[in-house]
Amino acid sequence: MVRQYLDFEKPIADIHEQIESLRASGAAPGTHDKELERLTKKAHSLEVDIYGKLSPWQQTQLARHPERPSMLDYVEKFVEGFLELHGDRAYRDDPAIVGGIGRIGTREVVIIGNQKGRTLKTRVIRNFGMANPEGYRKALRLMHMAERFKKPVVCFVDTPGAYPGMGAEERGQSEAIARNLMEMGRLKVPIVVVIIGEGGSGGALAVGVGDRILMLENSVYSVISPEGCAAILWKDGTKTATAAEALKVTAKDLLALKVIDEILPEPLGGGHHDVTQMSTTIRTAIVRHLDQLEKMSEKERTEARYQKFRAMGVYEG
Repeated sequence: MVRQYLDFEKPIADIHEQIESLRASGAAPGTHDKELERLTKKAHSLEVDIYGKLSPWQQTQLARHPERPSMLDYVEKFVEGFLELHGDRAYRDDPAIVGGIGRIGTREVVIIGNQKGRTLKTRVIRNFGMANPEGYRKALRLMHMAERFKKPVVCFVDTPGAYPGMGAEERGQSEAIARNLMEMGRLKVPIVVVIIGEGGSGGALAVGVGDRILMLENSVYSVISPEGCAAILWKDGTKTATAAEALKVTAKDLLALKVIDEILPEPLGGGHHDVTQMSTTIRTAIVRHLDQLEKMSEKERTEARYQKFRAMGVYEG
């Protein structure tokens, strides 16, 4: 598969193009070894430099990278026996949210998350990961099932936000999101949330209330997109980088603000550069946090979860 590069990755792309050109030159074996070694070292050095000082807007672009692993990519890697469950039992199934049961190691869990799709066709089918109210009601149905059978809940967040269409509003989009916030706040089983790409506003929060909030290094989490913020505050589409900086969307910002609990490191260049390594990191973190949470009583967990979210935004002047 041809690798896709973002604008700020252009210098890396140019070197990789030179490397591929030399390899495809048809020269005798060993002819370009020294030059290939030099270019490879140069590319790595450039990657360390570029990815080591990404701006909030560049991290937003990386979080949206078309090759970035999705929820189902991770499910395929480390969830055994995954069985997808469909429908909200009220209106229809929403492909933008995937949910089901499976095993992580020996532990049975209920897994819920946003799915954006990979190709244009699947993105349209999945509505680019933007859920309708029936998607959130499906998620809630599965959470209640998890509570009934005493199974932990693992949520993967990756959405630009809830779908703002007329039909979604007519069917109670805001009510569905609000109900999920309330119900997740008092769910008795452990909940681990992993932000794997975009965490967009209420659409993310509707599956994002948990005992532990983990966030991939190059993911973003915000009340509004940088584009939306720039349009509202400055009515200027060129101000997206400024908006991203002001919104504090990065994992480092959110950890400092105590909105999330842990940052999961990504391979150099992003999770799509080594899906296996990224999957191992996520799986290890989920298991570790579930081990900790299951040692707590139901009352301790729900009280700690309440206090965690109650404290957000509180400050002393």
